[in-house]
Amino acid sequence: MEQATPSVWARLEPFLLGALQVPPPTKLSLHYLRKMAAYVHTRDGCYPHLGWPMWRHIACGKLQLPEDLAWLYFETFDLLTLHAPEDRLGWAEALSQCSSPKELDRVRSRLSVDTLQFLLFLYMQQLNRVSLRTSLIGEEWPSPRARSPSPSSDRETKTNSQNKNWDDQAHFTFIQTHLSDLLELLVEPGQLSRSGQVVRDSQVSMEAVQGLSFLLEGSMSRGRAVHPLHKLLSRPPLQSQAGYSKLSRSFSLQQLQAWLRQALGLNPFGVSACLRSGKKLAWAHQVEGSMKRAKIARNTHMAPPGSKVVLMSQVFRQTLAKDSDKLAGANIKLHRCSEAFIYLLSPLRSVSLDKCRNSTVVLGPVETSVHVQSCENVRVVCVAGRVAVGASSHCTIHALTPTRPLLLPGNTALTLGPYHTYYPSLEDHMASAGLAVIPNAWDRPLMLGNEGAPPDNPSYRLLPTSEFCPLVIPFQMEGDTCEVPGGLPPLYKKALDARELRVQEWQKTVKDAHLTKDQRRQFQALVEQKFHEWLLESGHRQQLDSLIPPTVNTSAEEPSGTWVDTYGPKHRPGETNPEGSRHAVGQTPMAC
Repeated sequence: MEQATPSVWARLEPFLLGALQVPPPTKLSLHYLRKMAAYVHTRDGCYPHLGWPMWRHIACGKLQLPEDLAWLYFETFDLLTLHAPEDRLGWAEALSQCSSPKELDRVRSRLSVDTLQFLLFLYMQQLNRVSLRTSLIGEEWPSPRARSPSPSSDRETKTNSQNKNWDDQAHFTFIQTHLSDLLELLVEPGQLSRSGQVVRDSQVSMEAVQGLSFLLEGSMSRGRAVHPLHKLLSRPPLQSQAGYSKLSRSFSLQQLQAWLRQALGLNPFGVSACLRSGKKLAWAHQVEGSMKRAKIARNTHMAPPGSKVVLMSQVFRQTLAKDSDKLAGANIKLHRCSEAFIYLLSPLRSVSLDKCRNSTVVLGPVETSVHVQSCENVRVVCVAGRVAVGASSHCTIHALTPTRPLLLPGNTALTLGPYHTYYPSLEDHMASAGLAVIPNAWDRPLMLGNEGAPPDNPSYRLLPTSEFCPLVIPFQMEGDTCEVPGGLPPLYKKALDARELRVQEWQKTVKDAHLTKDQRRQFQALVEQKFHEWLLESGHRQQLDSLIPPTVNTSAEEPSGTWVDTYGPKHRPGETNPEGSRHAVGQTPMAC
């Protein structure tokens, strides 16, 4: 019988969601993390779990990081950690009851993280390090051990290091290049020389291997069950190959490193595999005049939790709408979508928008993060654990989020607004994702520049109340939510009420004019003409036209292998349509 060959690969989510898409501070280099690793083993309250007070002491006192940045790393790591929705909601309730910085600090002090995994998380921030050598010659990693990038990937990595968060080849190269450094951070301080280097016969404990499972997982053979690294190495045949000693209950560092290098490969559930062998889906509905077809691939039918991926590219002048179990818990990437209206109304794990422009994206609750990168004139509406925006211009973010929106370098003319929509199953989806209505930090962004320092000039504004219009999701669904969760902020609610009053006054003015039947007909025709002119000039006519349901099979099972719109259009009279005017789809404002 042929012996199974073990495979090990880099986990997707730590790199996708954990590596901040900004060059890390120099104080997070290996030199300083070695010092931190030695420190935490000798101090109470630091090992095996590191609490916020001690991490703040290390980060601010030893590494000289700003406290906001220290909390950002701590909070990001916790966001990656799997918690039951009830625990997330309990944490949100505790934060919402804080009325002073002292109370907030007391609540934060209850939070702790796995020390070894957090060390690896901090080192992993080097993924998006930018070096002079990289910028000049395009070499992917500034190390002689790194492989040369392929010509096709070189063009992207040379100008867009942020793409590494989705690039499983970059994840593989990072682990391969830095494996010895990662293992060095996990060995106990007593096994290091005076210079901080590991000695030849160093050992790696099973607890350290369990920490390494934060970055690595694998299986006994392709297509079999996926296990964390420490579970995989609990099997006797693999233990002997990796140099495990039952007497010391630890692995030989040299043998473990050699075994990992031999077993290491590309993630079979990563983006490359999804594009190569995932289910390919195409749109059944294409608006007249559209020259491109959307491309979609997904691995949700076969990938384990944490590795589910849906890729959507080149949605062009179309309206996409979906609420499907195929989306639930998936990491979504929208790439190069243009002049599109996209509604993904399921509880999601994460969402990334890359190089999209002139589009509107409305999302169901996103458990971890929504990241907008290199986008232009994009409107995003979301409830999310975190919102991050980088290298984008003239984008508007309507968010309900318990964490401060993260504004990365390269942004210009961003607008932050309150969450302003709902759909019937929204609150049920929020509960399943562990997201509450408070605290809501949508209007308190954290601006992060290079080296973690805040930039000199703000790159955002808060949405003026005069420009605020609610958004109505134009599809009929089942559920109990009938208003924006948590309501609108008072200033925006007041502005909306004032606008409603002006509409009522206008209607009264028209009524009191006592127009004849012919005058009413002429006035109605004039209003309709001006309204349709506005639709054409503003580009909203395209959105309304694209809501017309296609004459195709729209069953939820997708028997033809086609991704289709699953809703028919619906606006209730008297509600605000997606652009804020008071009429139903296909109708014009009433003249009286």
